Amino acid sequence: MIVKSIKDRFSVRKFLNKPVEKEQLKEILEAARLSPSARNTQPYHFVVISDPDKRAKLTEICNGQKFAAEAPLSIAVCADNTDYVMKCGQPAYTVDASIAAEHINLQAVELGLGSCWIGSFNHDALADLIKLPRDHKIVTLLPIGYPAVSKGERNLKSLEDLVSYNSFK
Repeated sequence: MIVKSIKDRFSVRKFLNKPVEKEQLKEILEAARLSPSARNTQPYHFVVISDPDKRAKLTEICNGQKFAAEAPLSIAVCADNTDYVMKCGQPAYTVDASIAAEHINLQAVELGLGSCWIGSFNHDALADLIKLPRDHKIVTLLPIGYPAVSKGERNLKSLEDLVSYNSFK
């Protein structure tokens, strides 16, 4: 049930030293592939980083975030078609890739895995590491693995604080 995965999801920053099974990775990537995109352009591309030498470089690339290198794998969520801007003024690739990234996050939870959305990274260094074509951008990096910690309490705003009807309040 999707609501259970949404409620169970949290940002995992400590992973067990246990590999993600190939079938699990395939299911995660399939969930990302099925995500919607503006005009069905499907601008996303997913680079799985599992090589230990490459993973070891992720702490520095991610500004000292050690868990980025400690996860058994990370997925760089990339996109092309970066020039297309939707009529609402938003670049479509960031929205499309973000939807795909959240599909990855939720499918990981469904499989008993965890992840963390990393936006603090050196784009050029990560692009060099994964040999990203110049016409692509990296939207996020998602370390994925078995959580070594349980979900803690989160202080979330109430619906009343987040929702307005018919006009912004």
